[in-house]
Amino acid sequence: MQVEIWSDVVCPWCYIGKRRFETALGQFVGRDAVRIVWRSFELDPSAPKKAGEDMATRLSKKYRMNREQALESMRRVTDLAMAEGLEYHMDTVKPTNSFDAHRLLQLASRKGRGNQMKERLLKSYFTDSLDISDEEVLVSLGAEVGIEVDEIRSMCASDLMADDVRNDEALAAKYGINGVPFFVFDSKYGVSGAQEAETFLEVLNKVADESSPLNVLGDASAESCTDESCSI
Repeated sequence: MQVEIWSDVVCPWCYIGKRRFETALGQFVGRDAVRIVWRSFELDPSAPKKAGEDMATRLSKKYRMNREQALESMRRVTDLAMAEGLEYHMDTVKPTNSFDAHRLLQLASRKGRGNQMKERLLKSYFTDSLDISDEEVLVSLGAEVGIEVDEIRSMCASDLMADDVRNDEALAAKYGINGVPFFVFDSKYGVSGAQEAETFLEVLNKVADESSPLNVLGDASAESCTDESCSI
């Protein structure tokens, strides 16, 4: 079984959804036959590399809420992340453009290290408060999962892997995906949002037992981020 996961490394629900899916996968009897493919999706392709503002300020401006509302949203998603064993530091997160991080993920995936790279990028953003658009940060993170430093620098200095990112985004548009995380099972079933682990397990079992055209399963109202809103 192949599971394609569209997500952004700056999406708080994507990290939570990743953990919930992994919990389900650990309970799935056919887990050893599941191949995970990480697909790129930018929530805000126009985001600057240097935002110059903290997350509360960014949320306040983007979603037209006051600062206290933004801080409460940050506390809520931090608590939900903690329930999944994740450590978020939303107050020190560095909002930035994620395009180069996606290129690094694509490069790592070509070398069979996509899972490790995705985890490291998410942790670096939400837990370690690193600037995931900075070349030196990307070099360090890539090296941690076994990618040659010179290869990462060559990527940063060129358009390498850019087409791969765009192709993923074009495929997302073809499927009608406008929010992440979004999970596609064997190109037949779609699951939108950070569903509970129980839902993911039900879908894994269903896909293992039958096949059908692509249908969106699970709770359509499950939390996710789009380029216009992010329910934190």
